[in-house]
Amino acid sequence: MRTAPRRPQAVVFDVLETLMRLEPLGDRFEEIGQPAAALQPWFLRVQRDCMALALSGEVFGPSTFLDAARQALRVESGQSVSEAEIEHVLSGFPRLPAHPDALPALRRLREARVRVGALTVGDAEVTRAFLEHNGLAPHVEQVVTAAEAGAWKPAPEVYHAAAERVGAPPAATALVAVHAWDCHGANRAGLLSGWCARLEGRHSAMFADPDVVGEALDQVAEGLLGLPAPGTR
Repeated sequence: MRTAPRRPQAVVFDVLETLMRLEPLGDRFEEIGQPAAALQPWFLRVQRDCMALALSGEVFGPSTFLDAARQALRVESGQSVSEAEIEHVLSGFPRLPAHPDALPALRRLREARVRVGALTVGDAEVTRAFLEHNGLAPHVEQVVTAAEAGAWKPAPEVYHAAAERVGAPPAATALVAVHAWDCHGANRAGLLSGWCARLEGRHSAMFADPDVVGEALDQVAEGLLGLPAPGTR
């Protein structure tokens, strides 16, 4: 049984769809002759394929996410896109916008002297460029990737690697995400979780209840800061 949640020493944010808005990437799909509506099935295919690799025991390397993204685009386009067109789509990642609630949440936690990290299944350099482009980088101490952990979310190793990198025990580290399955994985790995309802609307009963819920990331941040301090009753 998990102990009652306490205010975390560190908070790590999921990146794709939690901090990063993916929808504008649809413009690049249209620029290579593909429908913008193909963005969502493409992204889901990338996630599915990477999870399949993880379940089969593959060890993830630095290029795994981008390799999966390229292959998924070939499949979703019916093998009709060129390698140059694929690179055109993927080169849009660093300049994608952040969700409006991202900066207020990160800033609030840093003002409260909570360590902040970003935990992504994506590419480290792309993630850092995205954070810089959107003015988020000054508030993020560490960028942690699935490739560094050699595993894919929701494997416990990923969340443990994030906690280690931000310098806090798992029980004193919280993951914030818009995906219920990601928060579930963090909870099962011994971390706290903050679920933002912006994407899914209603939390699924299939997954463990998150420790904090909010409609926006800044509300989740406030909820985490409002948890009892360690050592209090």
